[in-house]
Amino acid sequence: MSVKTDKIDRLSELSAVKQEEQGVSLWTEAFRRLRRSPSAIIGASILLIFVIVAIIGPWVAPYSPTDTIGIREGVVKSGQGIIPGASAEHWLGYDHQGRDLFSRMLVGARQTLLVGVISTLIGLTIGAIIGGIAGAAAGLGGRVGRWVDNVLMRFVDIMLALPSLLLAVSIAALLGASLTTVMIAVGLVSVPIFARLLRGAMLAQSGGDYVLAATSLGVTRRRIALTHIVPNSLAPVIVQATLTLATAIIEAAALSFLGLGNPDSSVPEWGVMLADAQSYLGIRPGLAIYPALGIIITALGFTLLGEAMREALDPKLRK
Repeated sequence: MSVKTDKIDRLSELSAVKQEEQGVSLWTEAFRRLRRSPSAIIGASILLIFVIVAIIGPWVAPYSPTDTIGIREGVVKSGQGIIPGASAEHWLGYDHQGRDLFSRMLVGARQTLLVGVISTLIGLTIGAIIGGIAGAAAGLGGRVGRWVDNVLMRFVDIMLALPSLLLAVSIAALLGASLTTVMIAVGLVSVPIFARLLRGAMLAQSGGDYVLAATSLGVTRRRIALTHIVPNSLAPVIVQATLTLATAIIEAAALSFLGLGNPDSSVPEWGVMLADAQSYLGIRPGLAIYPALGIIITALGFTLLGEAMREALDPKLRK
């Protein structure tokens, strides 16, 4: 009986070892690491709160973000330096036009999220197309492939030669002040980053053993690039997209602060609110502090999550 029990215990141990040694995919292993990372948990929590506020903000805002209730009631007189602060009815007080600041912060979160996400998608899409074509052309080799790769990368180098904020300001100035202009300008600035990152990842993957095995089986280089190299090269691009979201929100706020954002200040957006507050810092510094804190905390959330994803996906950075 004892021998039989020992055999069962040993079989259980061997089964447990086998399950532990069983291979898992890159994304499954990365997700396990993210669940144990304090930075990832904090960043994801911040972003979850931000997204929830952006979605439900317009419905839970106690007042209309465009209603000049303070001026109508005669409690706000910005020309005389009278802008009341927080109260039981208005948790963050009024802005310079008598609008409820708390309601504007809630509604403005959606606009800020919209600017960041669309800007990043513009940069990611265009950059991935350029980088993917360049990486595939370089991997295919040949005179035409090298020529296509060189032309695309020299175009990217020209964009990288210009400071990002200066390039964004130039694009926004050419297209005219609007929220759409800010999205396009910030998105185009991030194109070179995604293009070079995807191209470099594809070139690194092109020397992998699985590429050699597929080639020996007669699979065409074009099919290998599209079905194997590109999917295996997307991990660093996705991580960079998360980090770029934080940068996009800050750059969009900077363009709005410079007067290149939405000219209609009645539409709440944290960058525009920050720009409008600069004339009233001596009277009500909270007009600038609240949107600035919103931008900083949101950018911090994206940065923490992005760095944690980078660490989880990159074997050289894993702890």
